[in-house]
Amino acid sequence: MADSTLAVERRGDVVWCALDRPPLNLFEPGLIAALRATFEALARDAAIRAAVVTGRGRAFTAGMDVRVLHGLDAASARALITDLCAAIDAVHRAPFPVLAAVHGACLGAGFELALACDLRVAAADASFGLPEVRVGVPSVIQAALLPPLIGPGRAAEMLLLGTPVDATRALGWGLVNRVVEPGALAAAVDETLAMLLACAPGAVRAQKALMIRWRETDLPSAVRAGIDAFAACYAGDEPREGAAAFLEKRAPRFGAR
Repeated sequence: MADSTLAVERRGDVVWCALDRPPLNLFEPGLIAALRATFEALARDAAIRAAVVTGRGRAFTAGMDVRVLHGLDAASARALITDLCAAIDAVHRAPFPVLAAVHGACLGAGFELALACDLRVAAADASFGLPEVRVGVPSVIQAALLPPLIGPGRAAEMLLLGTPVDATRALGWGLVNRVVEPGALAAAVDETLAMLLACAPGAVRAQKALMIRWRETDLPSAVRAGIDAFAACYAGDEPREGAAAFLEKRAPRFGAR
């Protein structure tokens, strides 16, 4: 899964994926293809419990390389955005939680990538934005999540004006889960992962699948899917171990033999 534009490292049950086109990690066809291939491969590995997406250099990613956009026509633009959609969708639909560790610029396609992640931890120097209208195109793909996430008025401000949002405002708007000083970002990610890894692996995967289902279906169907998922968990040992640990006032031993 290694690629010159994406550095992939497995640390136990967690995979770290670092966009590796410093200083700004701009998207171009090679990085788009690497991101998609990596997450499609990771999705087939049932042992992975989480992934972290981050960027090397001074930014998470400042978005699409405008030099790529400059030479497009309608047909090649459709092909490019279709490929980008597939790559970001592979992150969004990963069967395990994906955490974005954001520092510096997180713009355009990079912001859409962050939105595709389940959890976002940001450094205080992070800046979020969708400046596409300033270069002649609309924001698309995961930008569709913005109105239900932060409200239509705030979404309109970002989408129609290209207004950047700093980390403090992003936290207040619910765009990120946590903001820390730049030097504390790695520790904050590790703390979040520790909490995640303390949970039941099967239950976390079931919850992730439900979260995707909830975004794409009506409320009655979403509720029925939840009932099915709850019952299915009892085909394994996690619910009994979790309940026993609670009653015995000890830490659960999920997956212990």
